[in-house]
Amino acid sequence: MRVIMRQRPPLPYPARGNTSDPRRPLPFSKGNDKNTSLQDRKKSNGVDEVFQELNSLIGLEKIKSLIGEVYAFVEIQKKRQKEDLVSENTVLHMIFKGSPGTGKTTVARIIGKLFKEMGVLQKGHVLEIERADLVGEYIGHTAQKTRDQMKKAQGGVLFVDEAYSLARGGEKDFGKEAIDCLCKGMEDGRESLVLILAGYTDEMNWFMETNPGLRSRFPIHLSFPDYTTDQLLDIADKMLQQRQYIISSSAREELRLIVEKKSRSHQNNGNARLVRNIIERSMRRQAVRLIDKSDITRQDLMTITREDMLKAWEDV
Repeated sequence: MRVIMRQRPPLPYPARGNTSDPRRPLPFSKGNDKNTSLQDRKKSNGVDEVFQELNSLIGLEKIKSLIGEVYAFVEIQKKRQKEDLVSENTVLHMIFKGSPGTGKTTVARIIGKLFKEMGVLQKGHVLEIERADLVGEYIGHTAQKTRDQMKKAQGGVLFVDEAYSLARGGEKDFGKEAIDCLCKGMEDGRESLVLILAGYTDEMNWFMETNPGLRSRFPIHLSFPDYTTDQLLDIADKMLQQRQYIISSSAREELRLIVEKKSRSHQNNGNARLVRNIIERSMRRQAVRLIDKSDITRQDLMTITREDMLKAWEDV
């Protein structure tokens, strides 16, 4: 089944928390009707879990909304087919645009899981590759490498990061051959493969103009905004919570100053990788601070202090 997406207002998606609000329509059903099959109930529960994972992500509200729209549209086309109504073909290949560390790979993995639960993809795995995995060193090598990668991705998602690099070498570069092979492969395997091309916003916009047929083959474009300072601090809190650490108020304020300083210098602005690196370094700095200390308490083992954060910043 193919899907051709059309621009339409975003649909609501399951919000984090607030599951009892009757005004909030869900893009899926719990399947409690007596006539609902066990398989349908399992599918509904699986979709529920995927949306919970999606909505646990910090920010990305427009991304979440559009994914909810894609889900609803595909499901409604299935229902229209069962009623012998005209249904739209579905093309689910996508373009992801945004800075590094803004959640593109994470969202691609979630989409793979969602499409598997929906029955759109058989496996739902995500194969993450880049130019070097596609472009060969001699004539004919690129086509074979590209076909091999697409074969590995069958039943799932092929995620090509920094995809614009395929068009940077000029007419004689083998990257153009990789693009042609991808275009052919995504058309031949449209029912068993979703292709996602990702990269910086400006570079991806340029890339789409280098091949007139590219834009029509990728009807779904997701733009990943840089995180705000508050969102980056929320991401830091979540990372620490998952690792059973807590951050002192003074250390959190120091982290805020670090993020704001990076933003002013336009270095890693809105980049969750920056926060992750600082958090991981602060954990190591905490370990160095505690290693020779006697009578270490549980609270000591959990707390990241301003001193730990300052030393972590020195390492960045």
